[in-house]
Amino acid sequence: MGRSCRSKASTKWPSRSTREQSIEPDLTETPDPERNVETFEMGVIKRVHASATSEDLLKNKSPHFDCMEEKISLTEDPAPPDLILTDHQIRETEESRMDLIRKKKAVERMHWDSTSLAVSQVEQRTDQTERFTLFVVDKLFLDTPNFTGPSFDNMLDGYVLDTNAGDMTDQVEGDRKIQERPAIPDMDPSEDEGFTVKIQAPGTETTDFQVSPLAMVQEIRQVLMDREETCRRTCFSLQLNGVTLDNFTHLSSIPRLQEGSLLKVVEEPYTVREVRVHLRHVRELLKSLDITDGYNGVEGSSPSFLSYFIEDRMEEGTMPKRKSDGLKYAGCYPPEHILPGCKKRLLMPLQPQANSGKFTECLKVLTMSSWNPPPGNRKMHGDLMYLSVVTMEDRHFSVTASTRGFFVNQSTAYSFNPKPANPSILSHALLDLLVQISPVFKRNFSALLKKRESTHPFKRIATPFQVFSWTAPALDHTLDCVRAEDASFFRMGYEEHLPGQARDWNEELQSTRELPRKNLTDRLMRDRAVFKANSDFVSTATRGAMGVIDGNVMPIDPSEEQRQQIFIWSNIFFSFASDEHDRYRDLGGEAAAHAAPVHDLNGVRAYWAVDQEGLYLLGTVVVDYRGYRVTATTIVPGILERDREQSVVYGSVDFGKTVVSDNRYLELLDKPSKKLRVQRQLVLNKDDTAVELCSSVEHKGIVGNDGRRYLLDLLFTFPPDLNFLPVEEEDLNPVCQQLGFPKRHPHHLVCLRQELIEAFAEHRYQIFIETVSLSPEHTKEINKSLGTSPIKSNSTATPQHPITAVTRSDPDAEHHTHQPVSVHNIQQERSIKHIFSSLMNTFDIHFNPNVFCSGVRFPKESAEDIQKQKRQLKDAAEFLLSNQVPAFAKSCLDHRAMPMDGMTLTEALHQHGINIRYLGTLLEYIEKIPQKERLDHVYKIALCELITRCAKHLFKTYLLAVEPSTLSSSVSHFLNCFLSSFADAGVIHLNDRWASRCRKRRMRSKMGETITAWSNLTPCDLWKAIGAESQEYYHYVMPCGSVKEAVEKCSLQRTTLLREIAIKTGIEILLREYNFENTVNRAAFTEEDILNIFPVVKHITPRASDALHLLSCGQSKVQQGCLKDGCELISQALDLFTNVYGALHQDVCVCLRLLGRIHYILGDYAESLSHQQRAVLISERVQGIEHPNTIQEYSSLGLYCFAVGQTATALRLLYRARYLMLLVCGEDHPEMALLDSKIGLILHSMMACDLALKFLENAFLLTSKYQGSSPLKLAQSRHLLAKVNESKGDFRAALRHEKERYDIYKKQVGETHEKTRESSEYLKHLTHQAVILQKTMNWLYRTGSDPNIAPLNLNAPSRAWIVEQLNLITGIVLIPLSNSDLEKLRTDTQKTTQLHKLLQNDAQSMEDLHDSSEHLDTLQDMTQED
Repeated sequence: MGRSCRSKASTKWPSRSTREQSIEPDLTETPDPERNVETFEMGVIKRVHASATSEDLLKNKSPHFDCMEEKISLTEDPAPPDLILTDHQIRETEESRMDLIRKKKAVERMHWDSTSLAVSQVEQRTDQTERFTLFVVDKLFLDTPNFTGPSFDNMLDGYVLDTNAGDMTDQVEGDRKIQERPAIPDMDPSEDEGFTVKIQAPGTETTDFQVSPLAMVQEIRQVLMDREETCRRTCFSLQLNGVTLDNFTHLSSIPRLQEGSLLKVVEEPYTVREVRVHLRHVRELLKSLDITDGYNGVEGSSPSFLSYFIEDRMEEGTMPKRKSDGLKYAGCYPPEHILPGCKKRLLMPLQPQANSGKFTECLKVLTMSSWNPPPGNRKMHGDLMYLSVVTMEDRHFSVTASTRGFFVNQSTAYSFNPKPANPSILSHALLDLLVQISPVFKRNFSALLKKRESTHPFKRIATPFQVFSWTAPALDHTLDCVRAEDASFFRMGYEEHLPGQARDWNEELQSTRELPRKNLTDRLMRDRAVFKANSDFVSTATRGAMGVIDGNVMPIDPSEEQRQQIFIWSNIFFSFASDEHDRYRDLGGEAAAHAAPVHDLNGVRAYWAVDQEGLYLLGTVVVDYRGYRVTATTIVPGILERDREQSVVYGSVDFGKTVVSDNRYLELLDKPSKKLRVQRQLVLNKDDTAVELCSSVEHKGIVGNDGRRYLLDLLFTFPPDLNFLPVEEEDLNPVCQQLGFPKRHPHHLVCLRQELIEAFAEHRYQIFIETVSLSPEHTKEINKSLGTSPIKSNSTATPQHPITAVTRSDPDAEHHTHQPVSVHNIQQERSIKHIFSSLMNTFDIHFNPNVFCSGVRFPKESAEDIQKQKRQLKDAAEFLLSNQVPAFAKSCLDHRAMPMDGMTLTEALHQHGINIRYLGTLLEYIEKIPQKERLDHVYKIALCELITRCAKHLFKTYLLAVEPSTLSSSVSHFLNCFLSSFADAGVIHLNDRWASRCRKRRMRSKMGETITAWSNLTPCDLWKAIGAESQEYYHYVMPCGSVKEAVEKCSLQRTTLLREIAIKTGIEILLREYNFENTVNRAAFTEEDILNIFPVVKHITPRASDALHLLSCGQSKVQQGCLKDGCELISQALDLFTNVYGALHQDVCVCLRLLGRIHYILGDYAESLSHQQRAVLISERVQGIEHPNTIQEYSSLGLYCFAVGQTATALRLLYRARYLMLLVCGEDHPEMALLDSKIGLILHSMMACDLALKFLENAFLLTSKYQGSSPLKLAQSRHLLAKVNESKGDFRAALRHEKERYDIYKKQVGETHEKTRESSEYLKHLTHQAVILQKTMNWLYRTGSDPNIAPLNLNAPSRAWIVEQLNLITGIVLIPLSNSDLEKLRTDTQKTTQLHKLLQNDAQSMEDLHDSSEHLDTLQDMTQED
């Protein structure tokens, strides 16, 4: 593959959901006014030697290439102002004006490099004609789905660019071009150039290892402990030339370590700690194939089932002899429950290996002996610990762990004899000892290692953050000495550990952020240390929060009420989210107290992303568990030794009455305030003195005993949302009032999202540009409307214009780009540039978060600015309703946003700056717009999300009244009331043994009263409460009053509701089929079905800054068409991500997904398959087995498998994707059309025509519903149906579908177009085949046979045609070009480029002349004033 060409299109940081958007097979579609299809061109040159002549190639090329150019002209964004060509200049450049109008936009977007297009990339051959392939690819196919990171100025400021905070603010110049991205990080190629070392372990041969200089010695140890040959050892060191290497030393810093160096594995003596580490490793090896930890949510384990679907079940190249039997033999016949139209939603296939049998057991028992610890005299002989072992032969052994290794002693269960048994066997590794004393262990352990070696390493690596499963099979509880030791090792509830034995989390988190960041190596080490410390802190904080709620941690103030108590465990501070001492009484009481921790976490996340050096934040984790919300934070050194009021040197502790400030804090907050668009302001203290702040008054600055300056209480980081905050004597804009705003919310902690603030600022800049471009006379009006803040830094006033149109095409992008404004003359454009350059320091959008805070007063001189701030907040509230909600709906109509479940819907809303409390507003908006049917999938997902969120609110309160002993019964009762149909679902019968026992004994205890309280809940009561909560919280009247109405009237699925409520509340249920439609008096759920309740954890996720930047640069190259350059940058980003996070992380998955798609476009199917397999594994482990992104990964992997010839595997993967999609969102979803088209095409290739028709017909129905305004998509679906019916021999149906296709092309592109002619020829072919069939049938009816009639051609379609059609529906079009075509295009490009340069030079000359003129005018004005 050759090098790809460049595009002039502005590159955006993508943030849309994962999808493979299908595009029309014909590229001349008239643009849909409701959809702006984004396509981009990649001049990827592929040399194909052919025998065709140049004339034939040109004849075949012309229509395709013209179509491509016309498609680009119609669907791409308008060109930037400085690229627009006038008609007169176009006529001078080309003979035909219309031809150049079509070609110029393609050229502007592609920006071909005429010097390297063909000469440097293609070998010239004199004996053969060269052919090239131009790729036209749907831009969404190469987008980074749901991928948002810190902005470039945030994550690289202080790293690569040596600029101050002021210079990094958004630049506005001319058409306000987006700030150029910083250069690629300062990567030294030698820093990551790998080399080979030799490693020699005792008893094994020397092995070559490829290592990176950035790796540490500890990483080599981990690899050795994972390899089959060396996995038995844990207590060893690596020596180079007799010198022991430090485990935490980077290889690059080890002297004399070079290519070919020999590292020896040297066994070291054990300590008690090393014995414990060794036992843990042995346990991990023996349990490596056990999935129990994944279901229990421990040890970073999570399930993955990819291997079940990609394992070979037959010869892949075997074609079935018959349609149905062949498919069944191939192992790829679709299960009944995934066929189109099937209403069954089974749960058992979710985990196909759950009941496939137990793994091979090697030991019955391995546990600590009761003879521990060794007595003093045995310690003198080196005894460290005693173990008890029961082998599979049922033989009992007592094993001594000594400093030299492990041996069998003569102790029994009742007799202590530590002497070695006869014969004496001493092994340095416990596994070697077990191999010698148990033949069954030797055999089974060898088989286990072989099976373990065959599994992918990604299935065994622990995830950085624990992933919890909402379903699990019935599991057996077995003996496990390591698990038992862990349960007692943390001593939770005993408080026996000393403070010095616990990790100082605050010091770890702060010191890692203080690490140097001067070069790439420093930054990688810093990012890795920050990520590791944060992930460990989240894990410990989660465990501690569960202990607090379970009552296993002693409070430091036991005299307080339970929900007002505070706790300290493992140097972490824990507190309940409750309205302690009426702190939130004026803000909403308990509702505000419950919301405050999340708002504080959002503030911490925002300041964390800015990464201001010298400003320190507390590690923060919010845990929801069993109805309680607990906040876990690190402890500021010294804060517990003094009053909080005395510690605060910045901010206020009494809601703005007393305010203090600090110059050092003002300096530290200057950069974050600009990044977060927070206005510097003056507020009045209680003595009426003005105090300067650049944050909310609620932010508190505390100097710890370690000298660090901490910022706390960040819940008011962002300005309030006036749509849900009624203020006396303040009226919202008319648009908001017409929609019924302001509306009351359960609490007053309603803030605008950071994404909305950025979108609003971009929108204001755009309005300003458009206003100035209308007439230069508006300059004076704008200057008058721009006020100046009493503080120098920032003013927030902006021209007031009605906000009626959506001017941002992608408001959720991380780096916002703007729709170019067409400026009619260069003089006017120069005027705009001059105006912006003169207003750079005054025209900026910043918000004052204290404007509507009760108790905060401002100086009189700030009155005008405060009024402008109030207007700005009202405008932002209006902007959310009038711009962002319609923009979100439009993105769903355009399929740029493709939510599948509540989580992806929430992400999409947040990316548009829409809070989840606007769910009711969104539903009402969808109900009223004409395109409601095309948004049916969004409506159902939003309604399901609203219902389950209301149910979650009620469930939280419901659990607070439940005793721990009745948790399973109460949870199952709640689920029955929520999902069961029959009226008696709410009645708890006396078959509950615990409740029955309580009643029989007539217990009048509190527990008995509690059981009665929650057992009185009925389905009718619950759904009434859900409806009331919907009106109070979301201000929406639900169209359903029961689960039956939700299913029948609103087309929701019970399994979807069950999944959503389980994920939101942390419920884990037994994996089995539930009968929700049971009309007999039997509940769907029983107490045995509730297996566990997991915590729902919210926390910060640090990002690898340099890797993010490389990924963005790689995406920029890819979107410009430079595939190989982009692929190289993304590969580098993948290496950096892996270096920081490890193998399992969502960012790693994103890189692998992109690399797989790029290699697929380039035709390297094997490489794309390799990358995509890893992407699926990571997505399953990190995001969940049924996460929407995992579904997309399965779909892509199925496509790549078919491309390499693995047809049966491809079908199984696509069936898996369809099943997961049915479970998550149902069949009525636009993404299902793409999936069914893929399945139908592959089934067609296997001549399973009846099955293929089922899937393709369903795809056609969905396409008609969701792509109705795109007729060419319908034409493509018609054509696929016609081809399958032809293969089936049903020519009547084939003619009907192809006739519809012909009519669409004739209407859309005319009779002379190539696609119309192609359809016409195919109609003739079908007619001819139908005539032959009819003649045959007639003759057979009369005579019985006739050998003279030509046979029907019912052959299977070629694989090349199937791949071409799969590419079409995926969004990839291949256009053949010849040398003459490229030469012609190169000539056109050169002419346009030259003209473009002339226009730029003229514009620059006029601008310089005008600048000089204005400089003279300024001097004259100054002279007159003097």
